[in-house]
Amino acid sequence: MTRLFFILAAASGFIAVAAGAFGAHALKARLTPEMLAIFETGVRYQMFHVVGLLAAACAAERWPGRAVNVAGWCFVAGTLIFSGSLYALALTGVRALGAVTPAGGVLFLVGWLLLGRVAWRWR
Repeated sequence: MTRLFFILAAASGFIAVAAGAFGAHALKARLTPEMLAIFETGVRYQMFHVVGLLAAACAAERWPGRAVNVAGWCFVAGTLIFSGSLYALALTGVRALGAVTPAGGVLFLVGWLLLGRVAWRWR
């Protein structure tokens, strides 16, 4: 799982930087300030959770087990749902897409809790 989480973190980091540059340069003139802020929130949380996924990769090497693997997958799924829904909302203006964003946030929270639990319980 360690290698896969590192690969996914690198890919997600690449996408976050590209999306951030796209937002700052190509979308600035095309989106309202509100929609641009929504897009930027997606980029910011995606990059935050690159760090979480890297932490899960390191934890999987040091403290292998189901909980750390679930934490890593929570970060992956949370990024897809949270950031993905915000990108889609900002680009399409379809407000209903924002309804799924909290599910991604819950996955982020679960991932962080599991990661902390793994470190706390390891002897």
